[in-house]
Amino acid sequence: MSAVSEATVAGGAVPRPSRALDAPLGPVPVRVLSAERLFTGASGTHVKSGAVALAGGKVVWAGPLADLPAKYADWTRTDYGAATIVPGFIETHAHLGSYSRALRPGVPDPEVHATAWEALSSVKIARQLASLGVTTVQSLGARDYADVALREAIRAGLVRGPRIVAAGAPITYSGGHDWQDGSTADSVPEILRRVREHHAAGTDAIKVMATGGFMSFATAPWNAQFTVEELRALIDDAHRLGKHVAAHAHGTEGIRRLVEAGIDYITHVTFVGLDGRTSFDPDLADEIAAKGIYVDGCAPGSYPPVPGETGTPRAADLYRHGARIVTGHDIGAVHPASAYTYGLKQLEASGLPRAEVLLAATSRAAGAVGLAGVTGVLAPGYAADLVVLRGDPLASLDALDQVVEVITEGRTFEREWLEPFDPPSQGGASGANPSGANPSGASPGSVNGANPLSPEDFRAALINRSQRAQEHPFPRA
Repeated sequence: MSAVSEATVAGGAVPRPSRALDAPLGPVPVRVLSAERLFTGASGTHVKSGAVALAGGKVVWAGPLADLPAKYADWTRTDYGAATIVPGFIETHAHLGSYSRALRPGVPDPEVHATAWEALSSVKIARQLASLGVTTVQSLGARDYADVALREAIRAGLVRGPRIVAAGAPITYSGGHDWQDGSTADSVPEILRRVREHHAAGTDAIKVMATGGFMSFATAPWNAQFTVEELRALIDDAHRLGKHVAAHAHGTEGIRRLVEAGIDYITHVTFVGLDGRTSFDPDLADEIAAKGIYVDGCAPGSYPPVPGETGTPRAADLYRHGARIVTGHDIGAVHPASAYTYGLKQLEASGLPRAEVLLAATSRAAGAVGLAGVTGVLAPGYAADLVVLRGDPLASLDALDQVVEVITEGRTFEREWLEPFDPPSQGGASGANPSGANPSGASPGSVNGANPLSPEDFRAALINRSQRAQEHPFPRA
């Protein structure tokens, strides 16, 4: 008897590993959903009185209910009345293993369980996001390829959760931002070795730390970490292997090098100058737009502080310059999973139209995570990833918080309770976890070995030290 067999049942084939094991998933339902509004993700408008037909984990038809083909007429149909059916949302920038840093196993030697603990904790944040309607998550930072293991467990039906796009540990240099996750490289040969290690481990994407960060000790965020040559070697090799590349970048010089090197997606895009101050670069933004680079808006607040600034402080400028904005929130490092819809509302507060916010969270985000043509749109051949919302998100994004049903690859996802997000009192992502914990495990910067400072205090302290050094007298004997 073969090690793997399949029991074919109505609605799809159910994998059955062996006779000694139960099938991990039941059949995929065949059904039709209808509602007052259908937002397909193919444009920024609704289909009125819409419907979508699902079979085999795919969308087989979508459009006005009045045009539903006769062959689907006898399928089970659920009508949701005054609701809106939308594509499943996408989180393009998450750190799923963050509970493993904040909560430790209650055993004498917890490090023995570090890899398993990372993978198991990743299940929780992934399921929290799915409970909000996020059906695809791009993991941009995981130790020991825990995100790859999670992806495979979800695919196999061992756990239910969103589709995972896994990048493994970010590539950084020795002592660079997030070096603790274990993927350091200090030359082109070492960079290529790391890319190929990630490929062998089965990652979907590669992430590179192109600048320092606010949450790693003494890695000034305005400084670039890799040369253009090094970045180009990384990006070219990743592309050769069929992987897209995402990059962390706060500093303007690091952003410029990424654009020149051919990057696919940049997180934060904070535009911090070498003096530690925030200064938007319109010409560089034009280059980002012209090259079709995806960007997310989750960035620290401006320095000096700007009163009333949103949690996506550069989004409006980038949008006006035509950049491809997507919904990455640094979930698990900066914000908890419960902040997902808050992040979308912050994009609107920054000046993006509601339709643009919805496209950023669905069809455009699918392109950013390498899944264009796979998910993010309700059209024939796309994955049956969708959300039913009570109300109209084009009338108010508050409808995003009124989830009625979440469907991932054709199956209803049983949602979990999630603690409501308590927004920070001041605009701008601080760079620290809003709950007060820092689950990433990286300490915010400290100066001269003093107690760790908040990210903004760290920046202010380094700027002050630089200014004092410039003013220091150097008399000749």
